[in-house]
Amino acid sequence: MPSQIKNKHKREEVYLRMKKAQGKVKRERRAELRKVERDNPELKEQRLKENVPATLENTREYDATVVGVDEDGDGQGGGEDAEVVADEAEDELASYFVDGVAPKVVVTTSPKAHAESVKFAMELSDMIPTADYVRRGNQNDLKKIVQYCINREYTDLMVIKEDHGEPTALTLIHLPNGPTAHFRLTSVVRGKEIEGHARATEHNPELILNGFSTRLGRTVARMFAALFPQVPEFQGRQSATFHNQRDFIFFRRHRYVFKNGKKVDLQEIGPRFTLKLKWLQRGTFDPKNGEYEWKFKQELETSKRRFFL
Repeated sequence: MPSQIKNKHKREEVYLRMKKAQGKVKRERRAELRKVERDNPELKEQRLKENVPATLENTREYDATVVGVDEDGDGQGGGEDAEVVADEAEDELASYFVDGVAPKVVVTTSPKAHAESVKFAMELSDMIPTADYVRRGNQNDLKKIVQYCINREYTDLMVIKEDHGEPTALTLIHLPNGPTAHFRLTSVVRGKEIEGHARATEHNPELILNGFSTRLGRTVARMFAALFPQVPEFQGRQSATFHNQRDFIFFRRHRYVFKNGKKVDLQEIGPRFTLKLKWLQRGTFDPKNGEYEWKFKQELETSKRRFFL
């Protein structure tokens, strides 16, 4: 064993020789396996089915609020929960999904916002087809802004908050009756900062919501969905993706091009950013008297395998 060799240079030489031999054996084994599976594809399917790596996602703690759980163990999932469907048909967001009310969004910032926050807010308003950017100015009372939007029949209000001149939080308020969600905002990259970025068009994008499996996650996903028109314009070849992984929500916007019948090329448009839910409140913004449906606390993180969305 190399560890028993006292001479440092000799020990390193023996160790590298041993690693090289192990790598050669592994490459030969993989080449032989590829040759066998090329002649018998069923063996590859069986190997991939049996060798499923353990990840934080597939070993997450049991959560009773997960919708569509495979309770009978047949691997097919439980489908839509009838109780969840009934509740969502009557919640505050039902006007968009059931009645088909067209979204009308206001995007603004905190008072006296710096240039970076204003530019990001304006890019968000360009990203959402039916959004308007409204300069906040010195107006400090967010409740008055909420009432202003309700009086003009806006359906959603997005507020970008900043710290030291950089956008650090996003508050999303669904109007006129809520709910209100507050997110930590990180990893903001504007479209023009992305190398080789595409230019956006005015077409309605296709919306992709991925990884929202709990009741809380479905509510958050429905709030994002209510920002965009229900009918995408496929000729624009644009997609907007909210991907939830381990309670971090990653946003990306792309344009896709079909090269042939099998391959698709993606070109990112931007912006890109990451959100993490801090609290969800019933009704519109009311930090003093509002009822919190969920609020993050440090003691909730009892395990790396516990997720809430």
